Amino acid sequence: MNHTFRTILLTVLLISIGLFSAASVHALTAQPPAGGNLSSQGEPPAGMTPEPQKDTCIHCHVSGSFSNIWVPTLRWLTFGSAGLLLLFGVTRSASVWRQREAWTPLPQRVKAWIDERYQLSEFLEPILSKPVPEWQQRWWYCLGGLTFFFFVVQAVTGTMLAFYYKPTPQEAYASIQFIENEVLFGSAVRIIHHWSANAMIIMAFAHMARVFIMGAYKPPRELNWIAGVILLTATLAFGFTGYLLPWDQRAYWATTVGTDIAGAIPVIGELSLIFLRGGWNITAVTLSRFYALHIMILPLVTVLAMLMHFLMVRRQGIMKPL
Repeated sequence: MNHTFRTILLTVLLISIGLFSAASVHALTAQPPAGGNLSSQGEPPAGMTPEPQKDTCIHCHVSGSFSNIWVPTLRWLTFGSAGLLLLFGVTRSASVWRQREAWTPLPQRVKAWIDERYQLSEFLEPILSKPVPEWQQRWWYCLGGLTFFFFVVQAVTGTMLAFYYKPTPQEAYASIQFIENEVLFGSAVRIIHHWSANAMIIMAFAHMARVFIMGAYKPPRELNWIAGVILLTATLAFGFTGYLLPWDQRAYWATTVGTDIAGAIPVIGELSLIFLRGGWNITAVTLSRFYALHIMILPLVTVLAMLMHFLMVRRQGIMKPL
């Protein structure tokens, strides 16, 4: 049995003992006192001392006995985290004492374990260790990175909102109200999603303007420009498809105007309108279609275009200033 396995086994054993001790203490404190039960009015019989007040714990909140869940939860998190830190310190000290060598951090151990099997460092080292010239550290060269940052914010907050949103005409607006008023930090998550979408569009336009002004679209970077145009189009489509999802009056009529504009495109106008609406009118099919575009098709297109764009930028480098 090697040392790593023994360390893991010791840690699991100590955690199990701690959890078993906590459960035993809870079971003892939850038992009713000997000598009879309380009366139907909730008062002890004559001659019997009143039942002591029970300590609150997470099990009582799960069963519905108590309503204030935050104090016991914070208590468990605080003392549980302290216990895990203590176990980690004991394990680390025991490893140093036994092996007589410096402690190797866990991230480095995981990295070495993965690299031993897949040799990822040979592929990632040229990409991650590429030096950045001083002239590339100016703020206007960070506009593309800021656009990517806001896309990550959109992905995280959008995933959180998707847990509660219901894409049906009967429940869409009610689910938005539930997120705003009932979900913990739901209003904050939704407003972050809203403003980061606007910031992503602004940064994308600013990045495209910088590339155009500096002539970074010229050969041999034509495909970089094409990938950027695809990303800009996907960013605008994100904002357009997400506008209908609240299913209120403003979203309904804004979508009506937007799809009418798409219907005015020569040759393919009617086909575009029918594709976006799922028919001639805005119905439940339109909402389902916009929701699918917003959370599945557009993210897939955006990620693929980003990978292609980043690969070409890394391969060709950033164009030097004029």
